[in-house]
Amino acid sequence: MTVATLGMTAAEREAIEGFRRDVVEPSMDALVIVDFWADWCGPCKALTPLLEKVAADYAARGVKLVKVNVDEQKAVAAQFRIQSLPTVYAIFQGQLVADMTPARTEGQLTQMLDQILKQLPLKTDAAAAEADLLPLIAMAEEVLESGDAERALSIYRQLGEMAPDNLTVVAGEARALLLGGAVDEAAELLDSVPAEKANDPALMQARAALALAKEAAPVDDLAPLEARIAADPDDHEARYELAGALMTSDRDRAADVLLESIGRDREWNEGAARARLLTLFAAVGLMDPWVGAQRRRLSAVLFT
Repeated sequence: MTVATLGMTAAEREAIEGFRRDVVEPSMDALVIVDFWADWCGPCKALTPLLEKVAADYAARGVKLVKVNVDEQKAVAAQFRIQSLPTVYAIFQGQLVADMTPARTEGQLTQMLDQILKQLPLKTDAAAAEADLLPLIAMAEEVLESGDAERALSIYRQLGEMAPDNLTVVAGEARALLLGGAVDEAAELLDSVPAEKANDPALMQARAALALAKEAAPVDDLAPLEARIAADPDDHEARYELAGALMTSDRDRAADVLLESIGRDREWNEGAARARLLTLFAAVGLMDPWVGAQRRRLSAVLFT
């Protein structure tokens, strides 16, 4: 944004310099809302508090509010050719990106801001913190995959102190609790998440893992179940129980048992074997390569 200062008084140049300092420079990394107002403007008195509230709510997303009194900063108002009040502009990287003047309610302001922010490459503190968290989450996930429930839980809880609202961290902590056998505690943690966030993929995986933990029925001796299957390959109840005993300890074999049952009678017990297999898939993670391979096997069973 180029601002002409030729022929201005010292006071006017100072006002322009202040605008550069307060608006143009911060707009390099933030979206600056400029509220042009005056003491005599009645609508301004109603709009300004809404702008202040919305800007505060969006501060973590890189939004900043600057108020310009047109009577005190006439040079700035003249540069923008302000003809009526209130006038509200959004500035990013020194450029006018939106005229927000038509928005006069909180809902209209937030809707417009959401649309603007989707189109701008803002580097907010929240985004930076999220990026810093990613390698730590990856490390925690590696520990969890290794089977070290106690260490994984410790890491996820530390991450939870850093980012208590991060759903991936909450889900990871729940899965670590499940790996350690704390099913009730994991369920309580997942139930504490607001319902409107229930569709988050990480939470859905954790809830599937919880369902799996509740379904799984480990047994000390698998031999009796295996003997029943050997005596009657169509003993689907025995296959179902065997898979339940194996799901948390040997997912490969659990999948084998369930796929064999589906291949023999996919409709047994209203498709219970397939439902249990899908729960296993969701608990492992739908993007996991293992799940992809097992899905192909399931497709081959269903469509051949």
